[in-house]
Amino acid sequence: MKAKTNGIETNYEIHGKESAPWLVLSHSLACSVRMWDPQIAALKDSYRILAYDTRGHGASEAPKGAYTLEMLADDLKALLETLGVKDPHYCGLSMGGMIGQTFALKYPGVFRTLMLADTTSGFPAQAGPLWQERIKIAEEKGMQPLVQPTLERWFTEAFRKSNPGPVEGIAKLIASTPVAGYVGCCHAIPKINLTERLKEIKTPILVICGDQDPGTPPAMSEAIRDNAPGSKLVMIPQAAHLSNLENPAAFTKAMQDFLAAN
Repeated sequence: MKAKTNGIETNYEIHGKESAPWLVLSHSLACSVRMWDPQIAALKDSYRILAYDTRGHGASEAPKGAYTLEMLADDLKALLETLGVKDPHYCGLSMGGMIGQTFALKYPGVFRTLMLADTTSGFPAQAGPLWQERIKIAEEKGMQPLVQPTLERWFTEAFRKSNPGPVEGIAKLIASTPVAGYVGCCHAIPKINLTERLKEIKTPILVICGDQDPGTPPAMSEAIRDNAPGSKLVMIPQAAHLSNLENPAAFTKAMQDFLAAN
């Protein structure tokens, strides 16, 4: 389904019972709603799930130009208002976690809880050139050259060798991501600088991280936990960046335990 939000068409799906509490799922860079299939299947009987494609991804519109995390938060705010979503739980992974932090600070009191998976509240300055290099590759050569190095960051070698199906599914998502959307988000992501402001978020926070995540390593999740009073950190064993796919049982259990307590 599609809705006009903040000047673009946003693709979204709704799963689960009408009377259940809302749960919003926000995916990583170069993915789509399909990244959340294991969690949707496990949680749809208990929650009303809204999964959506971020601006520039999946079946959502991909305007050219640099995006900002504030813009992506505004897109979500407009989607929630359009669909009449009230008091939602929120889970975002990687870029989705950055959108969640930005949203929670810009629109306090909207989220019931905040789950931040394999993400960061700030990058070191030396990360800038790395993101510029990814932009250059995408603009000059398209998405295909980015597929393999991305998969190597997102999944452990053992998982890539033993689970070709899920890995190939993500490879296709990366390859099919619109260049304009990938580039737009690559401008937004490295600018995140929210560590000092995390204490302003009053919403209960769960931080989740794959114990072998090289993209946003455990130290980044520990920094979120240490700067967000009352937050909790759960490490997902034997998982890299897409910990929700590499160890879905442990990831989903962390979500369920946290949601049950809040």
